[in-house]
Amino acid sequence: MSHFFAYLSRMKLINRWGLMRNTYTENIQEHSLQVAMIAHGLALIKNKKFNGDLNPERVLVLAVFHEAGEVITGDLATPIKYFNPKIKRAYTEIEEIAKEKLLNMLAPDMREDYQPLLFIEEGDKEHWKIVKAADKISAYIKCLEELKAGNQEFSKAEKIILAAINNMDLPEVQYFMEHYVGSFSLTLDELN
Repeated sequence: MSHFFAYLSRMKLINRWGLMRNTYTENIQEHSLQVAMIAHGLALIKNKKFNGDLNPERVLVLAVFHEAGEVITGDLATPIKYFNPKIKRAYTEIEEIAKEKLLNMLAPDMREDYQPLLFIEEGDKEHWKIVKAADKISAYIKCLEELKAGNQEFSKAEKIILAAINNMDLPEVQYFMEHYVGSFSLTLDELN
């Protein structure tokens, strides 16, 4: 019996933003879906508007699984994860071990299909850049939503994340920010 999919179903139990007061909780399953939708859109934008050659469906599936290891490690808060290079290296190693444990829950003939979804491979570096950018955009959107709800706890995070996004050398990201992100600050009536 394989526990792989049962472990993945626990993504809904791992909350993000653990060190911050939230007006609503966000789990890594919800987050992964949003990142997947944004990453897919970024890949399409890159291909259609900036002469890209990405596989949007590949980007989508990588984004779906980008937090999978956290069902074993939990979500480590960004200020801790990036506190210093030694902690970052240690956590990266822990994440790799967790993903390996997940992979080994599968039957051997299934592992070859999931290995490239859980681990970064050389041929997917450009796809992973898009997933990482979508991950940042998703975090920024969370900040906007919290600020819109009156939660000033996210005011510094919003500025830091926006600066990181603005420093990305990816025109598709800037396009997405300019054409789509502003809508996240609107009410339902304003969207209609």
